[in-house]
Amino acid sequence: MSDSRSRRDFLQRTVGAATATGLFAHLPVDEVFADPRPLPNAVPRATLAQGEALRIGVIGTGGMGTGHVDAFLRLARDQGEPVRIEALADVCQPRLDAASKKVEDVQGAPPATYRRYLDLLARTDLHGVLIASPEHWHAKMAEDAVAAGKDVYVEKPMTLHLKDALRLWDVQRANPGTIINVGTQFVTIASYREAQRLIADGAIGKPVWSQTSYCRNSKDGEWLYYGIDPAWQPGVNLDWDAWCGPSGKAKWDPEVYARWRRYKRYSTGIIGDLLVHQITPLVMALNMGWPVRVIASGGHYVDKAMENHDQVNLTIEFEGEHTMIVAGSTANELGLQTVIRGHKGNLFVGGRNAVLRPERLYADELDEQTIVGEDHGDDQDELRRQWLRAIRTRTPTASTVELGTKVMVIVDLAARSMWEGGAFAYNPRTRKVKRL
Repeated sequence: MSDSRSRRDFLQRTVGAATATGLFAHLPVDEVFADPRPLPNAVPRATLAQGEALRIGVIGTGGMGTGHVDAFLRLARDQGEPVRIEALADVCQPRLDAASKKVEDVQGAPPATYRRYLDLLARTDLHGVLIASPEHWHAKMAEDAVAAGKDVYVEKPMTLHLKDALRLWDVQRANPGTIINVGTQFVTIASYREAQRLIADGAIGKPVWSQTSYCRNSKDGEWLYYGIDPAWQPGVNLDWDAWCGPSGKAKWDPEVYARWRRYKRYSTGIIGDLLVHQITPLVMALNMGWPVRVIASGGHYVDKAMENHDQVNLTIEFEGEHTMIVAGSTANELGLQTVIRGHKGNLFVGGRNAVLRPERLYADELDEQTIVGEDHGDDQDELRRQWLRAIRTRTPTASTVELGTKVMVIVDLAARSMWEGGAFAYNPRTRKVKRL
């Protein structure tokens, strides 16, 4: 098949799928999350010769996307990573131009730039695509990237809704040769990897409950540090309708565009943007199966102008008989120590080293010990390097779609509990969410 024909076929398929996506925007509670749309078949990947530089594209050049651009340029320039940024896409021309200039300054030539992400995906020379769009676009863009034969790094949270996470997991399993890496970099922290090994070896006995948090504070309100550029002109240099995309059309609002994490239509706020960082490595280390019951409480205690909550407290139960307690705040920065509590001992994790301390009743059987973990530098850079290695070796990273889907069960059910009250259950065999 010629490049032009494969590009045309890909665009036709993805445009059709985009029209259908809106039909599944709001599945009711107590309904099985089943999506009747056929799963895509990925077109062949771009060839990669031994030692050849990986060619990647970045979709979304806002704060996070541009941060990734800077990081990949730095990894190539300072650490010799064989990677080049060949293409950028964003609905906002000023952001696109600024990111393009950064690439040109380091690589010596400007990357190709696109206002439509599908045009970037239609290129046949890219090996991987990093998606740093707002949450409501993650699932659609990731699926389209898989269909286009690209390996994917999708920012956290993996999706906005659980139904989209289940769909993306199905897409990945239908295309097992595709690498999808979720941008939850705390899975690279050494203490969690050591905890995973120790728990599997039975070192602390049955893990009965755990605790973690992500708490921070501000005087004026969270996420207001994302500035509003007066140069943004919808219909001139910014495609607002394209930005709204799967969430449906809305009136132009620069506050929403710049600070969408504050609004429940586009984000779950603390739960999806912050807590997934801490929850994901704990779920990985514990290996307690699927979350099956979640209840959340909290409210708008200080930042009453923000639509999403500024305080959340989660209780999560797993099918492997384990309870996780999670606190999140954007109104107080004193959080909980991250601890995994077992019947025989306790694991203190979250940094480079893991500390195992026996329960008093088992002090004669277990020795307190500190397990010194590998120092790999910046955790996010390590996850980026893992993704680049995965593209070359076809070996999944630690932050997989299956792990991301388990975390999205927590995010989705916790958000429902915050807004609707009550506890929510998930059945991993029927894919059914039920209010209890």
